[in-house]
Amino acid sequence: MSYVDEVLAKVKEKNASEPEFLQAVEEVLNSLRPVIDANEEKYRREALLERICEPERQFKFRVPWVDDKGQVQVNTGYRVQFNSAIGPYKGGLRLHPSVNIGIIKFLGFEQIFKNSLTGLPIGGGKGGSDFDPKGKSDREVMAFCQSFMTELCKYIGADTDVPAGDIGTGAREIGYMFGQYKRIRGLYEGVLTGKGLTYGGSLARTEATGYGLLYLTQELMKDHGESMEGKTVVVSGAGNVAIYAIQKAHQMGAKVVTCSDSTGWIYDPEGIDVDLLKEVKEVKRARLTEYAAARPSAEYHEGRGVWQIKCDIALPCATQNELLIDDAKQLVANGCKAVCEGANMPTTIDATEYLQENGVWFVGGKAANAGGVATSALEMSQNSERLSWTFEEVDAKLQTIMVNIYHNISNAAKRYGFEGNYVVGANIAGFEKVAEAMEAQGVC
Repeated sequence: MSYVDEVLAKVKEKNASEPEFLQAVEEVLNSLRPVIDANEEKYRREALLERICEPERQFKFRVPWVDDKGQVQVNTGYRVQFNSAIGPYKGGLRLHPSVNIGIIKFLGFEQIFKNSLTGLPIGGGKGGSDFDPKGKSDREVMAFCQSFMTELCKYIGADTDVPAGDIGTGAREIGYMFGQYKRIRGLYEGVLTGKGLTYGGSLARTEATGYGLLYLTQELMKDHGESMEGKTVVVSGAGNVAIYAIQKAHQMGAKVVTCSDSTGWIYDPEGIDVDLLKEVKEVKRARLTEYAAARPSAEYHEGRGVWQIKCDIALPCATQNELLIDDAKQLVANGCKAVCEGANMPTTIDATEYLQENGVWFVGGKAANAGGVATSALEMSQNSERLSWTFEEVDAKLQTIMVNIYHNISNAAKRYGFEGNYVVGANIAGFEKVAEAMEAQGVC
């Protein structure tokens, strides 16, 4: 049995109740086979894969808080510090009812390689809670965030572990958490990223994941002799990533005709109105039915269905496993040329393979959505220097990082005989740097 198969068997046995984590590990290790096979004896002796698949540490804790009726509520908090070989742990805090240890581990594992691809000195981590901020008052959200940070603050720090936002964790939540950290620890430091501009945040951080996704997509199209101009794009999601991906796609001359939330989706053949979408989602925190009510050209549909719309480019920007095999078949049948992931692992393995087998240029989230964490690392740099860069400076650095990521993953794939397979290329390029750092630091 090969070393990869040995480790996969061990991981499956040990983490049988964590399907998302197993999916992530299987996808990464299978694509790393050519690298592992070339170094099998050495990696097996060092148990390198076992170490990279096991978090350095993980925390699970109780989060009690009081709602507006005076009732005590209890949620569960998590933080997984997965790998610090190339820098302090870095990864977001997800607040969503679906959160459990398996999902946090999958996200933290993915973060190792994504962070490595940015070229910046940040390791992999992730955290969150099964708390749902939707429908909660500001006071209830503050009560939760303060309780959550009261425990989390024991394990994080500017040079140890720097969390950020994720699904359900926006500027409001980061502000409440930062205030509580400062209050308890007595430190004013860059311990969280995605902060407000008045207290250490970075310009362009809000836009970074969506903009970065489009910078990489544009470079992919350019490398294949295409441009974004005139392309029809379908986007899922209506959160931070989706909104700014839509905005940047429009700036590049493409037309985005869909977006979605947890209850339904919009088809707007005239192109999504970004200002209206921001008003509905960022200001009112409302459902997309309000977008459709205010926009005569828009159609609202219950459930899911954005992938049935004919397009040139598909950008899944919502959540994990949202693009299924039947969706992939529909995209191929409709002539879709490229799928680039704005969310973390939104495409199932069988859907990914179908897209690749049918000639669709597919770039996974490790590479395509790395713009958010890259700009978080730039925020860390500004905090360390006590400086604030202009929007243009940050945006230019972000664009350079995303263009470099595309060429690095493309070159890694070519080097191992997998030209055009950007999933394999991303995993190899991300792994090589982490593996080298782990070896240099000995058994730890």
